[in-house]
Amino acid sequence: MSELNEQGNKLLALLADGEFHSGEKIGELLGVSRTSVNNYIKGLQEIGLDIYKVPGRGYQSASPIDLLNEKVVRALSRSQLVKVEQILDSTNQWLLDKIPNVRNGQTCIAEYQLAGRGRRGRTWVSPFASHLYFSYYWRFDAGIEKLSGLSLLVGIATVNALEKIGIQGVSLKWPNDLYFEGKKLAGILIELNAQANEACHTVIGIGINVRMPPEQAKLIDQPWVDLTSLSREKIDRNLLSATLILELQKLMPEYEKRGLKPYIERWLALDYFLDKPVNVLLAETQKAGICRGIDEAGALLLEVDGKVETYIGGEVSLRLA
Repeated sequence: MSELNEQGNKLLALLADGEFHSGEKIGELLGVSRTSVNNYIKGLQEIGLDIYKVPGRGYQSASPIDLLNEKVVRALSRSQLVKVEQILDSTNQWLLDKIPNVRNGQTCIAEYQLAGRGRRGRTWVSPFASHLYFSYYWRFDAGIEKLSGLSLLVGIATVNALEKIGIQGVSLKWPNDLYFEGKKLAGILIELNAQANEACHTVIGIGINVRMPPEQAKLIDQPWVDLTSLSREKIDRNLLSATLILELQKLMPEYEKRGLKPYIERWLALDYFLDKPVNVLLAETQKAGICRGIDEAGALLLEVDGKVETYIGGEVSLRLA
């Protein structure tokens, strides 16, 4: 399923204004009885829309619904390689399924993910039209050895984009999370399609909490924050998407040529864990030490008893002690 049916889209358009609409009015719009209206409302609630009923007044979305607009994102990003879908299994998978018939910079954004993925197989909570579910394709002709610091570079690009739309104070957690004051704001998942001694196809997935509905918040098992709570201005997901595309368009070619080295100073300035006591979790083992940033390859530097050890990504997790 890539979109709502005709009835669902009619109901979505009606409720998007955030005003009350009677069951009678909705029934007339959809051509169904008032007793069937509740089933259509439940359908939107099941994909994460916060819609409630007040006796005597009707149904209302808890907040106005602003949808992504492919034409607007293309115009703002100056890129025709943008696809906006209503409903997908995952934006990453949409791009992975099209390799090798996609070009550098091809972007997929969705309103809702049926099977959004996080790092280490975790599910990414994906309520409809609430957050940013974004994936970006890039081919590395030099092969897989170029990718050790890619998630760190993407983290920097994402912070840069957020700053450009007015969100300040975001920090980075090695290797692929964005934090605000210790709470998770966004995550990065990079997936590969590569063979030895061949070009490496990468799909860069970025999930950003924009406006967390209360019911969906109950499903998250760690401290979180969203952009709406950080900004006095309304967050425009079309502008955010386009700004992120522009930042990746600028940084990816530079990274492919020069690697992570030019960006290490910027990473250290954003590193939430720098010089703090941390635990590194690897499989069933745990190592305590002091976080000392990263090296030129993007490996974590951990000081243990006066000696610095390096850890690469993959199945390594970092936690404050």
